[in-house]
Amino acid sequence: MPTVPAPHRAAPRHHAAARPAITGPSTRRTVANTTAAVGAAVGVVATGAFAVVVPTSLDGTATTADASEGIGAAALAANATALAPDRHGAGSVGGALSPVAFVIDTVEQTDDLAGQDADIASLDKAGRLADELAEMHAQAAREQAERKRLDSIIARGGVDGWIAEALRIMDLPQSLAPGIKKIIMAESGGNPRAVNNWDSNARRGTPSQGLMQTIPSTFRAYVHPDLAGRPITDPVANITAGVRYMIDIYGIDTVVAGGRSNSAGSYIGY
Repeated sequence: MPTVPAPHRAAPRHHAAARPAITGPSTRRTVANTTAAVGAAVGVVATGAFAVVVPTSLDGTATTADASEGIGAAALAANATALAPDRHGAGSVGGALSPVAFVIDTVEQTDDLAGQDADIASLDKAGRLADELAEMHAQAAREQAERKRLDSIIARGGVDGWIAEALRIMDLPQSLAPGIKKIIMAESGGNPRAVNNWDSNARRGTPSQGLMQTIPSTFRAYVHPDLAGRPITDPVANITAGVRYMIDIYGIDTVVAGGRSNSAGSYIGY
């Protein structure tokens, strides 16, 4: 192949010294656009309002010729314009970058918090169930102790035992016992076979009888159904008839108060 004469050899690709100065808005826009385009291919290092092009060869390494021929970084910095921010974010090229790692971390943290909340809720529920179970056991123990107490009273007999048994049969609170005992003592003195032969009922031939001094018709109408087969003088049956009659006619407050009384506080029969 023949040698090309020296005068006709191609001149170097670039003559930096002969290049005209970069001036004017249109020229600066050209540089900026060129910078953005080259940045997409070879990478742009952006800092604030400036972008520096790092030219590379095809194998990814900078060449000596490129370094010597390229426009200096100072010249680019002096003449380049900032990339205009778009709707994706300031200085972005080709769309916004998705913060993938941040999203993943946020999701994982949210899952962790949700799991912790579920654990706390489960512990709270378990605590409430434990408290309820403990209260149920305590209530059962109290009821068992009360049954033993009443069994003991009933076993001993007497007015207190009869009242306790009658209230149990009627499913009424044992707190009524003091009021009922006051009525019994005022009506019969605690004698289950007491008979009133002097009041108006006696004159009509229906004397009051038993602890609560009920007449036969009242006894039959108000005695507790479980004790309907017992006689009027049966202490427990008589108490159920008298108490149920008083609650029906005068209300339970009268039983609690221990019967009716006059303005002077004296007992009045029912």
